[in-house]
Amino acid sequence: MSTPAPRPSVLFVCVHNAGRSQMGAAFLNHLGGDQIEVRSAGSAPADAVNPAVVNAMAEVGIDISAATPKVLTTEAVQSSDVVITMGCGDACPVFPGKRYLDWQLDDPAGQGVDAVRPIRDEIEQRVRGLLAELGPWHAPDQHAA
Repeated sequence: MSTPAPRPSVLFVCVHNAGRSQMGAAFLNHLGGDQIEVRSAGSAPADAVNPAVVNAMAEVGIDISAATPKVLTTEAVQSSDVVITMGCGDACPVFPGKRYLDWQLDDPAGQGVDAVRPIRDEIEQRVRGLLAELGPWHAPDQHAA
């Protein structure tokens, strides 16, 4: 029996940690299971996750109603292999040796569920692409038929 590969760690960051980063983290948790360590945070976290985001995710069978926005910490960035920024600009600390991806996405803040759906779908596609890139960290039988 081989030693399992270390789990990659991915951090999703946006300003309020109430929409885009919550959806990214939820999709990665849902699709990646326990193969990946997932965190999300905001440079200026809101009081609660956007209700339209909660509803849009529920439509695809993912419950984030218990999620709460978290403040971005230097430690969270330092302990992540991949940092995905979603519109947090210069508020995201940069450290050598980390992989940074900047996903340009519309901000769902103040939007209804109809406006959130296309953002949700774009995030899901990007997360699926990320999972394919992180493939070497997955167990060999992860994609067995």
